[in-house]
Amino acid sequence: MKILVLNSGSSSIKFQLLDTAERKVMCKGLVERVGLADAIFNYQPAGGDKSKEVLPIPDHLAGIKLILDTLTSPGRGVIASLAELAAVGHRIVHGGEKIQHSVLLCEESLRLIDECTPLAPLHNPANLMGVHAIQKLLPDVPNVGVFDTAFHATMPKPAYVYALDYSYYEKHGIRRFGFHGTSHQYVAMRAAEILGVRLDDFNCITCHLGNGVSLTAVRGGKSVDTTLGFGTCCGVPMGTRCGDVDPAVLMHLIDELGMTSRQVCDLMYKGSGLKGISGVSHDMRDVEEAAAKGHERAELALEIFAHAARKHIAALATNLGDRIDAVIFTAGIGENGVEIRERICQGLGFMGVRIDPERNKVRGKEAVVSPEGAPVKVMVVPTNEELMIALDTEAIVKASRA
Repeated sequence: MKILVLNSGSSSIKFQLLDTAERKVMCKGLVERVGLADAIFNYQPAGGDKSKEVLPIPDHLAGIKLILDTLTSPGRGVIASLAELAAVGHRIVHGGEKIQHSVLLCEESLRLIDECTPLAPLHNPANLMGVHAIQKLLPDVPNVGVFDTAFHATMPKPAYVYALDYSYYEKHGIRRFGFHGTSHQYVAMRAAEILGVRLDDFNCITCHLGNGVSLTAVRGGKSVDTTLGFGTCCGVPMGTRCGDVDPAVLMHLIDELGMTSRQVCDLMYKGSGLKGISGVSHDMRDVEEAAAKGHERAELALEIFAHAARKHIAALATNLGDRIDAVIFTAGIGENGVEIRERICQGLGFMGVRIDPERNKVRGKEAVVSPEGAPVKVMVVPTNEELMIALDTEAIVKASRA
């Protein structure tokens, strides 16, 4: 199938056209600064040159029409007609408890997505703008929603219910949801393929380490626990987010230091993590460079990051039954961070997790970086969320036609 994958943000539209039969990208691009007279349209056909245009794009409808026109344009297009599109897969951030797997987008499912807006106020409305634009421009093409939260819907209740008064879960839906689901799902699936094992008999810890960070215990191909929760600030410290913090600290900031809840939120989400500890940058590369030059706080930031990741890997492993087959690193830091992967794995030898320094000298490529014969494979698997969305979209469309 030829499937268009859309990730609609409030002022951007990321897209890829994929051929799922060959798992190949036919073209990709990004519309930036939607709503402005000097919006930017970036486009690249497979095997072709990148192009960049500055032009007015007043809204998502105009941006997506530009994308569709380009797909079929002489010289730059990659398909002869929009009739070749089998479906459009949309990245949707939050499905809450009501949508726990990828779905065909219809009036009812769109209503449920809209009801989840309080859980993802910056994302769900923007995601829906892309859906509505496609419905107007391609009314006969199926739309499928693929959710960041859905992969974690298989977590058992002890993993997602917080130990608050239970009424807050029953009445207000306060619980762990987890995020980065398409990334965790893809790298677990791909790692099983690389190792030549069945996904339903594969146990691993997937480590999505980017500006946002989450780790997931995947047992038999299904998420059974994860580090992100109701929001996207807990677990391992991130570029600017604090990770786990004792709630008493937050109350102290409010009650004793006189900070408002908004100021505390800004501190937790925008002024903490690598940036807050190092004082250098939110970018792991900048922090590593400063640490190599003797910057003490940059070195501390790296150690805090590695300590937290190591601790969560060990904790998540307790959800995998009698064995762990692999620890998988992905996303920007996970795929390219040679040093940080080694730091994280130090101290996990009791679990059979070890790094081979020579094998570990890999960036952005699929690789097994543990020693030959190690009981637990340590792997680098570049994430491919767009392909995962396309594969899920294909499965949903085929099931609907069966």
